[in-house]
Amino acid sequence: MTTEIKKSNEKLQKRQLVQEVAAKLRDTILECEPGTQIGSLNEVAQSLGVGIVTIQQVARILEHEGLLAVRRGPGGGYYGTRPDEAALERSMAAYMRVHGFGYREALEMTTLLDCDLIPAAARCDDQNFRAAINALLSRIDICETRETRAMIELELRDLLFSAVKRPLMELMIRVTTQFYKAKSYPPVFSGEEDIAAWRAGRRRIFEAILSQDEELARFEAERYRKIVVSRLR
Repeated sequence: MTTEIKKSNEKLQKRQLVQEVAAKLRDTILECEPGTQIGSLNEVAQSLGVGIVTIQQVARILEHEGLLAVRRGPGGGYYGTRPDEAALERSMAAYMRVHGFGYREALEMTTLLDCDLIPAAARCDDQNFRAAINALLSRIDICETRETRAMIELELRDLLFSAVKRPLMELMIRVTTQFYKAKSYPPVFSGEEDIAAWRAGRRRIFEAILSQDEELARFEAERYRKIVVSRLR
């Protein structure tokens, strides 16, 4: 075995060790309440059976993820934390941009996730939620501008999230929504016929939710998605 190959293998083994230890420490943190002291540097290294340098590398990873805070001085040590939603959204948005995720993909993903959220929302019998959906329905016909239609869409999203607790879906939709909120992108529904199609599609979805017909809501969500995708192409 050459010296270069040996060094390469050693680096790979160290990287794998750091990843394995990070996964263990991550699990430990997530099993505790936010703010829990995990231990000092030496205590954490001893409990995980690795060296101090490895724990320091792992700490940098988890600090970047927003899961670990390092406090120095009296009462210092490693403390478990939780990343805030804004940080998670920024990270996911950056990942999508790096991988060329754009306007078209954002709309396709959002409408695909809607096909799960909307039927689930139809099962919600909360009267405040139903009153809010009914209020959106009453405003559809007076949405004459792109801005007023966008407002309906944003309010619908917030209502769906309030009725259906799917944190990962909510995160993904909020991030993907950022891609097509920009005014530089052409609207999917622009002419009179298109706007009429938007109104009809959203009206059918609102009515299906209000009727608490889960299958109808799924059908209408999928039909609306097909309309959006056809316009993107």
